Amino acid sequence: QVQVTESGGGLVQPGGSLRLSCAASGRFFGIHSMAWYRQLSGKERELVASITGGGTTNYADSAKGRFAISRASAENTMYLEMNSLKSEDTAVYYCYVEVIIGSRRLPYSYWGQGTQVTVSS
Repeated sequence: QVQVTESGGGLVQPGGSLRLSCAASGRFFGIHSMAWYRQLSGKERELVASITGGGTTNYADSAKGRFAISRASAENTMYLEMNSLKSEDTAVYYCYVEVIIGSRRLPYSYWGQGTQVTVSS
């Protein structure tokens, strides 16, 4: 069983910063990739940023220049540093993890429960 736990959401004023954390725990051989998604009210879930096991990162256009994704591999933990936050960043942010499990060493994906980020004055 694999558990994915997010933390760090909350209320912040426009222009402020927040740091989200995601930790993966349980029985797996390694992490293939990790990502942050968000779901704005009434909209579909969308990719914010991703990072591979080798450290290659990818960002949505809305996140480029403002957000930074990183990993602490030894702790199976991922972070999302969000700066210059705007009201349109208000959403539930989800952690997505692909881990390698099983005798065949196949990747399986798991989602966290989500953490609310609200940008408002």
